[in-house]
Amino acid sequence: MFKHQIYKQFKNHLFSLCKITLSRRLVFIDSRLKSHISNLNNYLCYMIIKSAEFICSNTQISKLPPPVMAEYAFIGRSNVGKSSLINMLTGKRGLAKTSQTPGKTQLINHFLINGSWYIVDLPGYGYARVSKNKKADWDKFIHTYLDKRESLQCVMVLVDSRLEPQKIDLEFCNWLGEKGLSFVLVFTKADKQSSLKTDQNIAKFRKALLATFEEAPQHFVTSSETQLGHDDILAFINEINQHFTIPEINF
Repeated sequence: MFKHQIYKQFKNHLFSLCKITLSRRLVFIDSRLKSHISNLNNYLCYMIIKSAEFICSNTQISKLPPPVMAEYAFIGRSNVGKSSLINMLTGKRGLAKTSQTPGKTQLINHFLINGSWYIVDLPGYGYARVSKNKKADWDKFIHTYLDKRESLQCVMVLVDSRLEPQKIDLEFCNWLGEKGLSFVLVFTKADKQSSLKTDQNIAKFRKALLATFEEAPQHFVTSSETQLGHDDILAFINEINQHFTIPEINF
């Protein structure tokens, strides 16, 4: 009888331990499941570009659209694949005009996305076949927009992943840093070489930036051909958009 009581108490204790362990496990699983559902909801939100339309081209800052929506400026060396990347992100092949002639984009082009935020296509730097006067005008134009635009949320600096660090890219990043402007690196054309070579060039570029920055900025690896980086960039933009507020403008 005494042995039976001990056995019964041991069985109840063991059952209680199993219930506690199972309960904790279920709580952990429930937490992970909620996290995955949240991530899935984010994906469903940011992956869908319902509309993307060209709004205007400008050479004058005063004629830009009112700064009441978040803007993301895309810029890089001529022939870095900027137009192809914009078309890939929006799912509209002819939205940004691609050209075999480097430096073709000579205006600030605004594209309205989902009626709520802008992709801004800026003229490339490192222009080919352009006079010094024209180059100086473009530089002033671009720098004024980047430095003064109230609704600009982030500068997407496009870098050709096939190349080792280029002086002109590093100098532009340093200028952004000196101005305190938020920017990320977008490495393009990753499909044109092995992933190992891409990783090596990215590591070299980030190391070069650490000569002047305390830490390297966030970066994305992309391919307009395979759509690599599509989801990551749109998720990044979506996260910032959630916290965007219309800036106060002093007239």
